[in-house]
Amino acid sequence: MSNSKKIVLGVIALLVGAFFLFDLGRFLELSVLKAQQEQLSELIEANLLLSLALLFVVYVAVTALSLPGAAVMTLAGGALFGFGWGLLVISFASTVGATLAFLVARFLFRDTLRERYASYLKKIDDGIQRDGAFYLATLRLIPVFPFFVINIVLGLTGMKTWTFYWVSQLAMLPGTAVFVNAGTQLAQIERMGDIVSPELLLSFVLLGVFPLIAKFVVGRIQKKRLYAHYDKPERFDYNMVVIGGGSAGLVSAYIGATVNARVALIERGKMGGDCLNTGCVPSKALIRSAKVAQNMREADRYGLTAAEPNVPFANVMKRIHNVIKTIEPHDSVERFTSLGVDCIQGSARFVSPWEVEVDEDGAKRRITAKSVVIATGGKPFVPPIPGIEDVAPLTSENLWELEDQPGRLVVLGGGPIGSELSQAFSRLGTQVIQIEMGDRLLPREDADVSELVLKRFRDEGVDVRLDHRASRFAVEDGERVVYCEHAGDTVRIPFDRVLVAVGRKGNTEGLGLESLGIEPGPQGTLPTNDDLSVVFPNIFACGDVAGPYQFTHMAAHQAWHAAVNALFGQFKRFSVDYSVTPWVTFTSPEVGRVGLNETEAREQGIDYEVTTYGLDDLDRAIAESEDHGFIKVITRRGKDRILGATVAGEHGGELLTEFILAMKHGIGLNKILGTIHPYPTWNESVKFAAGEWKKAHAPQKVIQWLGRYHRRRLKS
Repeated sequence: MSNSKKIVLGVIALLVGAFFLFDLGRFLELSVLKAQQEQLSELIEANLLLSLALLFVVYVAVTALSLPGAAVMTLAGGALFGFGWGLLVISFASTVGATLAFLVARFLFRDTLRERYASYLKKIDDGIQRDGAFYLATLRLIPVFPFFVINIVLGLTGMKTWTFYWVSQLAMLPGTAVFVNAGTQLAQIERMGDIVSPELLLSFVLLGVFPLIAKFVVGRIQKKRLYAHYDKPERFDYNMVVIGGGSAGLVSAYIGATVNARVALIERGKMGGDCLNTGCVPSKALIRSAKVAQNMREADRYGLTAAEPNVPFANVMKRIHNVIKTIEPHDSVERFTSLGVDCIQGSARFVSPWEVEVDEDGAKRRITAKSVVIATGGKPFVPPIPGIEDVAPLTSENLWELEDQPGRLVVLGGGPIGSELSQAFSRLGTQVIQIEMGDRLLPREDADVSELVLKRFRDEGVDVRLDHRASRFAVEDGERVVYCEHAGDTVRIPFDRVLVAVGRKGNTEGLGLESLGIEPGPQGTLPTNDDLSVVFPNIFACGDVAGPYQFTHMAAHQAWHAAVNALFGQFKRFSVDYSVTPWVTFTSPEVGRVGLNETEAREQGIDYEVTTYGLDDLDRAIAESEDHGFIKVITRRGKDRILGATVAGEHGGELLTEFILAMKHGIGLNKILGTIHPYPTWNESVKFAAGEWKKAHAPQKVIQWLGRYHRRRLKS
């Protein structure tokens, strides 16, 4: 805590302590006010302005310090100054005092709590920014809620000071007026209950819901304006139309069918989307074949004779396509038709918020739906580097059409996709040159993780070029080359094929979004609200086209929210929770991560600590000659609650699951340590990581005393 905060806290403690030490509260009791009313009235009559100023200052102090007695002082304002002067002074004094309490709470505690509860406070801040004035007005109008609690709690949020002031000023006015007016009839008041009767409380409650009603009315007006230029159909063909048959679209349609909604699924390409046809499934099949080839090279690690594998590339590609065909029925038109989904093969284009035009091989028709879910996925981004189109670039989309294995493959990009495919092709015998314009691979991971992967790549023969920026491509004497800028020099790299893996962008072209005033972001992703709606409350987006995490498992997670909100949003809408988002990069070693890593915790200013367990210590890893890599767990200093975990090693994705479950359900490292893990398994490493944390937090004094106790017992 800074010196300035300590000073402010000290002054507050001194003032509050003095209030109770000298029993100043006795002057703010109803009986004292009634007994001294006549004498006080005489003093005020002699010097009205000074008395008003004194009332203002004392009232501000009592409110700002959250001391008891504000209600009696409000009565005193009416009793001693009359309704007009009393209401004027106290209404402003109460708001100024409340605002000071708001600012003090913000100054003393907001940064600390924001550091500790960043994700939770962000949600509150977003809500406050959107609806804060309405909710504050409701709380102020209902005197059931202690005002001093409201002042302090809202000081921890992102509410603007001016908003807090003017809403408080207006919303507290009715209650202040009631108490000041009651003070003018002080002789008739025996207890506070005489003022705040059940009838009056009910009136305030009814008054308090007005802001919520106003919010509802404003929302209805905004909604009406939003849809003003479109004719809403009197009857709809479907409850929900889903555009896109990839991971997000299939899950959305499945959920709709499960609850017996009438659902249409429109797909212009292959069912299953990128994941099945060009992404997760084929790439993991390729990685597995490549790993088997590498195991043959390294067979001597297992006491066998190592051999250079003969890689018939066509057979490898054939296996990949067979894997796709085996999984295809899970995502097929036949399966979803059997579930009750109307599967339509064609392109969709918005005509209105409820109507889409479908082009089925030139035959166009229009269908209507109460809600529409956009799940059109994404596609590889090809940067506009001069000459790149002249060298027939490969991407994760057309890579699987290769029939001949490239002799020399340049891979642009050091992210997950580029790294996975670089290692896989290298293991299959291709000479791979991986070009990354940054200073390390996997830039979203910690530096030690990047270094571990880089070392393995170079040990296996991948030519990794860091700090190289591709500036142009060319075909020279029939040979393809790329020129890169590196350390002030131009580097020429010849190659046979180039694979571009520098990112993805959302598929939004041809959807007619411009007719609805929906503008995609720079990467083609759609601007979604917390409930995944896009501008219009009945249009939703999920999966890669929505972002921010372009993973298959995230697409499914978002799809649940989009479908449920689309079908039942008139009753309740669910916000997507991204706080426990895992991902895995399927290199060797695998890199699995959930939550924060060390870099992000440091950037967010969190007081954290790192617990590391080396997998070279794990019996199962040693037995399998895979004893490399580590587990890193991020926790708050001195606490066992997990903020994030990274597993860099064999089976990293599977080992990560226990951390995901623990974070989702608030399970700390102590409970993981107390859970039996079978031996010898890879999962023991998670328990051992928890053990490392426990060892670092062992109560050393207690252990010393126990040592003395046991030594004494040896003497008896």
